[in-house]
Formats: sequence, C-alpha cells, structure tokens
Amino acid sequence: MTDNKNKTKPTITGAFLITPMTRVLKCGAFSASLSVRRGRGTQTHDRVYTFSAQFPCRDTALMYAAEQGRNWLINPTAFA
Repeated sequence: MTDNKNKTKPTITGAFLITPMTRVLKCGAFSASLSVRRGRGTQTHDRVYTFSAQFPCRDTALMYAAEQGRNWLINPTAFA
C-alpha cells in the first residue's frame, strides 16, 4: 500500500515551497489549488494556482494539486 500523505505535504525544492491545498465548494465537492512560494520575510512571493476540476473527496483534490506541483517543477512556463 502506498502512503499518499507524504505526496501531498508541502515540499521544499530549491528556493520554492510547493503546497497543495483544497477548498470545499458550495455543492459539497472539492477544488484543488497550488501555492508556489519563494523568498523570505518582506521578499516573499507567493503565487496560487486554482484548478477548475472538481473532486468528490479532499484526498483526491490534494493528490491532483500535488501532481500539478510536480508538473510545475518540471515546466513552470506551462502554467503561464
């Protein structure tokens, strides 16, 4: 059995902190988003990507956001 909890936790990669997040929608489904943070203190820059897909449970939405975070690390310009 694979432990998915470690795959959905915030990850520090180089200068970036990648954090998958979810939000409950009014209809009861979940949306996924991804925070990409760089810097410290007053020099912190945080970009949040929100995805349009809806998921039936929080875990699925987190897995999707984490996957998008891995994709962003491979090709950040794909999100532009």
